Amino acid sequence: MTEALAQEPTVLHFDQEIDIQARPEDVFKGMIQRLTEDHHGGPHPLPLRLERRPGGRWYRDLGDDQGHLWGFVQSYRPPTLLELYGPMFMSYPVAGHMIIRFHATDQGTRLAFRYSAFGLLQDDHREGIQQGFRSMLEAVQQGAES
Repeated sequence: MTEALAQEPTVLHFDQEIDIQARPEDVFKGMIQRLTEDHHGGPHPLPLRLERRPGGRWYRDLGDDQGHLWGFVQSYRPPTLLELYGPMFMSYPVAGHMIIRFHATDQGTRLAFRYSAFGLLQDDHREGIQQGFRSMLEAVQQGAES
Protein backbone atom coordinates (compact mmCIF):
# COMPACT_ATOMS: atom_id res chain seq x y z
CA MET A 1 0.00 0.00 0.00
CA THR A 2 1.33 3.42 -0.95
CA GLU A 3 0.37 6.59 0.84
CA ALA A 4 0.66 9.98 -0.77
CA LEU A 5 1.67 12.99 1.27
CA ALA A 6 0.07 16.24 0.29
CA GLN A 7 2.20 19.34 0.50
CA GLU A 8 1.68 22.68 -1.13
CA PRO A 9 4.66 24.26 -2.86
CA THR A 10 6.41 26.86 -0.73
CA VAL A 11 8.16 30.06 -1.74
CA LEU A 12 11.15 31.28 0.23
CA HIS A 13 13.04 34.59 -0.07
CA PHE A 14 16.10 35.87 1.73
CA ASP A 15 17.58 39.34 1.12
CA GLN A 16 20.48 40.99 2.87
CA GLU A 17 22.87 43.83 2.15
CA ILE A 18 26.11 44.31 4.04
CA ASP A 19 28.86 46.92 3.77
CA ILE A 20 32.37 45.50 3.70
CA GLN A 21 35.54 47.52 4.08
CA ALA A 22 37.40 45.91 1.19
CA ARG A 23 37.64 46.31 -2.58
CA PRO A 24 34.95 44.58 -4.70
CA GLU A 25 37.66 42.38 -6.24
CA ASP A 26 38.62 41.06 -2.80
CA VAL A 27 35.01 40.57 -1.67
CA PHE A 28 34.16 38.74 -4.92
CA LYS A 29 37.20 36.49 -4.47
CA GLY A 30 36.17 35.83 -0.85
CA MET A 31 32.64 34.88 -1.91
CA ILE A 32 33.97 32.42 -4.50
CA GLN A 33 36.25 30.95 -1.83
CA ARG A 34 33.31 30.59 0.57
CA LEU A 35 31.10 28.94 -2.07
CA THR A 36 33.83 26.43 -2.99
CA GLU A 37 36.85 25.39 -0.91
CA ASP A 38 35.59 26.96 2.36
CA HIS A 39 31.97 25.85 2.03
CA HIS A 40 30.46 24.14 5.07
CA GLY A 41 27.42 21.89 5.36
CA GLY A 42 26.62 22.73 8.96
CA PRO A 43 29.66 22.24 11.21
CA HIS A 44 31.50 20.07 8.68
CA PRO A 45 33.54 21.14 5.62
CA LEU A 46 31.73 20.49 2.36
CA PRO A 47 34.06 21.69 -0.42
CA LEU A 48 32.39 22.39 -3.73
CA ARG A 49 33.66 23.13 -7.23
CA LEU A 50 32.53 26.03 -9.38
CA GLU A 51 33.20 26.23 -13.10
CA ARG A 52 33.64 29.99 -13.46
CA ARG A 53 31.75 30.75 -16.67
CA PRO A 54 28.09 31.08 -17.74
CA GLY A 55 26.63 27.57 -17.87
CA GLY A 56 29.33 26.23 -15.55
CA ARG A 57 28.47 23.70 -12.89
CA TRP A 58 28.52 24.19 -9.12
CA TYR A 59 28.89 20.75 -7.58
CA ARG A 60 30.36 18.48 -4.95
CA ASP A 61 32.96 16.23 -6.50
CA LEU A 62 33.26 12.83 -4.79
CA GLY A 63 35.68 11.45 -7.41
CA ASP A 64 35.19 8.67 -9.95
CA ASP A 65 32.39 10.68 -11.65
CA GLN A 66 30.32 10.71 -8.44
CA GLY A 67 28.95 13.75 -6.66
CA HIS A 68 26.05 16.16 -6.21
CA LEU A 69 25.00 18.91 -8.59
CA TRP A 70 24.11 22.05 -6.65
CA GLY A 71 23.44 24.33 -9.60
CA PHE A 72 24.64 26.18 -12.65
CA VAL A 73 26.22 29.57 -13.24
CA GLN A 74 23.71 31.94 -14.81
CA SER A 75 25.90 35.08 -14.70
CA TYR A 76 29.59 35.43 -13.98
CA ARG A 77 31.00 38.96 -14.18
CA PRO A 78 33.81 39.44 -11.66
CA PRO A 79 33.93 41.58 -9.57
CA THR A 80 30.34 42.83 -9.87
CA LEU A 81 27.92 39.91 -10.30
CA LEU A 82 27.52 36.22 -9.54
CA GLU A 83 24.24 34.43 -10.23
CA LEU A 84 23.55 30.72 -9.61
CA TYR A 85 20.46 28.58 -10.00
CA GLY A 86 19.55 25.00 -9.14
CA PRO A 87 18.44 22.87 -6.18
CA MET A 88 21.64 23.82 -4.27
CA PHE A 89 21.66 22.05 -0.86
CA MET A 90 18.20 20.49 -1.27
CA SER A 91 17.84 16.98 -2.71
CA TYR A 92 14.16 17.10 -3.55
CA PRO A 93 11.82 18.94 -5.96
CA VAL A 94 12.86 22.57 -5.64
CA ALA A 95 14.19 25.37 -7.82
CA GLY A 96 16.55 27.90 -6.28
CA HIS A 97 18.13 31.15 -7.49
CA MET A 98 20.95 33.14 -5.88
CA ILE A 99 22.11 36.54 -7.07
CA ILE A 100 25.02 38.37 -5.49
CA ARG A 101 25.91 41.93 -6.54
CA PHE A 102 29.09 43.73 -5.49
CA HIS A 103 28.81 47.55 -5.60
CA ALA A 104 31.87 49.74 -5.09
CA THR A 105 31.36 52.39 -2.37
CA ASP A 106 33.57 55.08 -0.82
CA GLN A 107 34.23 52.72 2.11
CA GLY A 108 34.67 49.53 0.07
CA THR A 109 31.88 47.27 -1.17
CA ARG A 110 28.17 46.91 -0.63
CA LEU A 111 27.30 43.24 -1.09
CA ALA A 112 23.65 42.65 -2.04
CA PHE A 113 22.59 39.01 -1.61
CA ARG A 114 19.23 37.60 -2.68
CA TYR A 115 18.10 33.97 -2.55
CA SER A 116 14.73 32.65 -3.70
CA ALA A 117 13.43 29.09 -3.82
CA PHE A 118 10.20 27.46 -4.89
CA GLY A 119 9.14 23.87 -4.29
CA LEU A 120 8.39 21.28 -1.65
CA LEU A 121 10.68 22.84 0.95
CA GLN A 122 11.37 20.87 4.12
CA ASP A 123 10.71 22.56 7.46
CA ASP A 124 14.32 22.31 8.62
CA HIS A 125 15.55 24.09 5.49
CA ARG A 126 12.92 26.84 5.78
CA GLU A 127 13.88 27.39 9.40
CA GLY A 128 17.67 27.25 9.01
CA ILE A 129 18.24 29.05 5.76
CA GLN A 130 18.38 32.57 7.20
CA GLN A 131 21.01 31.68 9.80
CA GLY A 132 23.00 29.72 7.21
CA PHE A 133 23.14 32.60 4.74
CA ARG A 134 23.87 35.16 7.49
CA SER A 135 26.79 33.03 8.69
CA MET A 136 28.10 32.73 5.13
CA LEU A 137 27.93 36.50 4.56
CA GLU A 138 29.61 37.23 7.91
CA ALA A 139 32.43 34.84 7.00
CA VAL A 140 32.92 36.61 3.66
CA GLN A 141 32.96 39.97 5.44
CA GLN A 142 35.45 38.83 8.10
CA GLY A 143 37.73 37.27 5.48
CA ALA A 144 37.71 40.33 3.22
CA GLU A 145 38.30 42.79 6.09
CA SER A 146 41.15 40.84 7.72
